[in-house]
Amino acid sequence: AGIGRAVASRLAAAGARLVVAARRREALEELAEQTGATVAVADVCRSDDCQRLAETATDVLGQVDLAVSTVGYAPLQRLRDADEGQWHEILSANLVGANQLIRSLLPVMAAGGMITLLSSESVGNPRAGLGPYAAAKAGLEESLRAWRREEPQVRFCCAAVGATLPTEFGNHYHPDLLESMLVEWSRWGMIQQFSMDTEDLAAALVGALAGVLPYPAVGLETLVLRSPAPVITPTSDVAEIVTWAVTTSRTD
Repeated sequence: AGIGRAVASRLAAAGARLVVAARRREALEELAEQTGATVAVADVCRSDDCQRLAETATDVLGQVDLAVSTVGYAPLQRLRDADEGQWHEILSANLVGANQLIRSLLPVMAAGGMITLLSSESVGNPRAGLGPYAAAKAGLEESLRAWRREEPQVRFCCAAVGATLPTEFGNHYHPDLLESMLVEWSRWGMIQQFSMDTEDLAAALVGALAGVLPYPAVGLETLVLRSPAPVITPTSDVAEIVTWAVTTSRTD
């Protein structure tokens, strides 16, 4: 709906033949109308869905040159409030599901093809309220390093992404908790004066991948895409950021 949709649109505009996958058929079909893509309704948390997605890709494309996964699931809650079930959900979406997706796609990847997964700038610098998410993405980054060792015929790229708007990432965050977290993030120097635009981010990501894809002997292991804006100081500026962020979370 956010970064994934923008990336698919950019790839289609560049002439790529696409298979697009997500859980919501209606959103996929709308995207397919705009891009000519083939739709595959799939949940990466289900291994059977990952396998069906790979089979659809084979039927439509023959081989896959580039696979991009933008999955990111992160409830906003303090660690003390995250129970066992919530930990399992977060790890399933961001880590286990990602690895099952790779496992399913490997047999259909072209030699020298590239699998790109989105991580987060919060790895190594976790935000209050998003601890399990940062932990899951850290596990994802380590697993990609292992995939490179075991499957050198495929290139694996980790794209660590900073704050980007608009997306649906924080649509369900409770405004009061988000306000509290924003104040904490500002104290730790984690809020920048402006975020990246979703379309700009997608253009930059697709441009980087397209630049490397034709050269199978060149790896692109890590990308860090982050706003160049300075961080705000914990002053009255925070009130303005809180108002803006809470409004965004309610309307995006």
